[in-house]
Amino acid sequence: MTPDWCDALPDGVVVADGSGVVTVVNAMARSMLGPHARAGHHLRDVLALVDQHGTTWWETHEPYGGLGIRSGIPEQSWLLPDGHEVLVAARLQRSGPGAPVERVALTLRSGRGRARLDRERSDLVATVAHELRSPLTGVKGFVQAMLNRWDVLSDEQKKLMLTTVNADAARLTRLIAELLDVARLDTGRLSIYPREVGVEVLLRRVVDSVGAATSRPVELEVGEPDLEVFADPDKFTQVVTNLVENAVRHGDGRVVVSVAALPAGADHPGVSVTVSDEGEGIPEDLRRRVLTKFWTQGGSTAGSGLGMYIASGLTRAHGGELEIGDRPGGGASVTVRWPSVDRRDQVR
Repeated sequence: MTPDWCDALPDGVVVADGSGVVTVVNAMARSMLGPHARAGHHLRDVLALVDQHGTTWWETHEPYGGLGIRSGIPEQSWLLPDGHEVLVAARLQRSGPGAPVERVALTLRSGRGRARLDRERSDLVATVAHELRSPLTGVKGFVQAMLNRWDVLSDEQKKLMLTTVNADAARLTRLIAELLDVARLDTGRLSIYPREVGVEVLLRRVVDSVGAATSRPVELEVGEPDLEVFADPDKFTQVVTNLVENAVRHGDGRVVVSVAALPAGADHPGVSVTVSDEGEGIPEDLRRRVLTKFWTQGGSTAGSGLGMYIASGLTRAHGGELEIGDRPGGGASVTVRWPSVDRRDQVR
């Protein structure tokens, strides 16, 4: 008899004794395998699973035979009688190495989750391919034009084409660097080398650099001098650059970068850096999505959709927090609360 708690499990469970007779089949397993899946039947008959070539699970694995040290069968994809995919794993219980199998326990999990993951991976590959193809198309086009028409092009035309190729190459380099950062953040392999650094100098460099590349006013407001953070200078600069570029790309009006010391009652000593614009702002229901990978607002200036995700990840890696809010008077406001002490042991 199947225990009540076993019927409550979200995955299918089948257990057979040392002779191959099924002793437990929970409700989910019965719904997957069909009416013949009952206790008292042989495991060979209960597991009506085949692969793409029509070979059965039992013929492939022979759970009661094979090596005497075998203790399990890894999760694999199989087809149910109705054609749906199911992921099956098995545990072979023995009293010791070389002893006969005393019990076989299997789990059956719907393959829909894996299919959804495969679709998400395909979407990711398509997004990355699109982002890489756009600048590569420009590079190839201009290089081909120069090769075919070098003798008839003026020096000014050649310079313009080479400038465009250089800009597209820089865009490719940055995109590849962003993808590597995402991979390191996701796998926990991000290397940071923090130390105490002055905030104003780093912020001034970002404001001057981004401001030189746009007609929009980008300003820095410093609440008090000589503020410091405990940060990898390159990563801190990358975070602020991503936030400022995002404000320039998606906001309107003046972009202001303001910095001040965290209040005395904060969780940790440090500074708050706020980047605000005078645009429409970010609706509250979208703020969590803004921090996910490859999320964009659409349009020709959408970018890769990685900047905010990386900014949030790098901030957390230093023990800080990133928060999206509203600018008083209208517009978006993104605040980074960055520690001035080592809080890497607080990272989760």
